[in-house]
Amino acid sequence: MKVIFSELAKAELDDATHYYEIEFEGLGQRFKENVRQAARRISEYPKAWSIESGEIRKCLLEKFPYKLLYSVEKDHIFIIAVAHLHRKPDYWMDDKQNPE
Repeated sequence: MKVIFSELAKAELDDATHYYEIEFEGLGQRFKENVRQAARRISEYPKAWSIESGEIRKCLLEKFPYKLLYSVEKDHIFIIAVAHLHRKPDYWMDDKQNPE
């Protein structure tokens, strides 16, 4: 199933990648690859992860303190946020963007 990232999710991914790259060369790219792998798993098994709120599901990254918040649409997966686990809970709810 196709995966679409919201503008918020794209910005969060870019910000975190940049931060990790500054901390340690190559770490940003490892973070980005970890997100890609999680998105690939979500596309293969969209309902495998637990519900965060309403119809929004969460997939925890394996090696970083982040989660992908997403919804399962009829023809795609919509990644709402690439959220840090220690950030204010539910911050993304006000910023939710749907491409339709």
